[in-house]
Amino acid sequence: MKLIAIFLSGNGHRWLDFPGQRAFVSCAVAIVAAGLAGCTSKPSTSPSDESSARKVAVQLNWFAEAEHGGVYQAAADGTYKEAGFDVEVRPGGAGTPVAAEVILGRADFAITNADDVVLFRAAGADIVAVLAAMQNHPRCILVREESGVKTFDDLKGMTLQREEKRGFVEFLRLQGKLEGVNEVPYQGGIGALAGDPKVAIQAYLFAEPFLAIGEGMEVRTLMLSDLGWNPYSSVLVTRGDLIRSNPDMVREFVAATRKGWQNYVSDPALGNVAILSANQHGMTQEALDYGATELVKLAMPEPMALNDVGVMSENRWQNLVSQMEQIDLIKPGSVKPEDCYDLSFLASESAASQSSATADGPSTETAK
Repeated sequence: MKLIAIFLSGNGHRWLDFPGQRAFVSCAVAIVAAGLAGCTSKPSTSPSDESSARKVAVQLNWFAEAEHGGVYQAAADGTYKEAGFDVEVRPGGAGTPVAAEVILGRADFAITNADDVVLFRAAGADIVAVLAAMQNHPRCILVREESGVKTFDDLKGMTLQREEKRGFVEFLRLQGKLEGVNEVPYQGGIGALAGDPKVAIQAYLFAEPFLAIGEGMEVRTLMLSDLGWNPYSSVLVTRGDLIRSNPDMVREFVAATRKGWQNYVSDPALGNVAILSANQHGMTQEALDYGATELVKLAMPEPMALNDVGVMSENRWQNLVSQMEQIDLIKPGSVKPEDCYDLSFLASESAASQSSATADGPSTETAK
């Protein structure tokens, strides 16, 4: 059943980056049971709640990190409170059923990636993106400088540790960038990179480069966004029925979250304190500072301005759906791009329009 497929799909980015994952966690099974027993989706707020703080739950797709900074910032600096919200931020982890939490009303909003939104909709979930914090995706291929690899074309002859059947991997394959590359399963961490300069690994800009530098390695990142695979990241999503039943609440929450992201890229100090408090999985101040710094250029690539943070464009969504069809992640015609997003809740539609060329990133051509 499509319903079960939705509930057993976890967060859509890094939970596949470690060996043995894609495990079906018990909480997902419990949610499926609840859904099949007749659990319905109900907004946690209503117009009658306007006189007091409105309780809102936000489900993250991973452990608290810089990529969730805007949400933590808005909670820490009083932005949510000023907007009349009492927000609970729920960290995720391996296999977190993001779509299920939102669809069943356990959370009102969630953070995920744009390609996950497309997959959720292909599976039948009415998940809608309302804000995109990062214009450029942090996915990269990490190599050592001494490998001599400077472009994706130079990967020929290298050994690449990667998770099989991932969207970015299939995009690389379609582009011919994996010809002559020895593909092996990703083992997690940077150990293989340290042991052999002819090894490349899949990575996130926030994490593995920092670890490699800490081990004394000189490394280079090959950004998938430069090649044209560039789903929005740190996307705020909600369910369609909440948009239809309480659009004013959604609009106000999007505005507050957008302000939180703008504040975070300006000065992440308060948000980082909250992230460190919430992350119980080895996050250090140094790693978080590194991630917050790297995030700025992804959330606000030149020539974007601070007011543009959070924008989305129709072209980006159309391009993403087309790419996912071409690499067989979804069936052609199974997802309408316009169903994946709603631009009406962004503070200024004109800002989104004026920034669409910038938001489209370095390359938005479909895979050929």
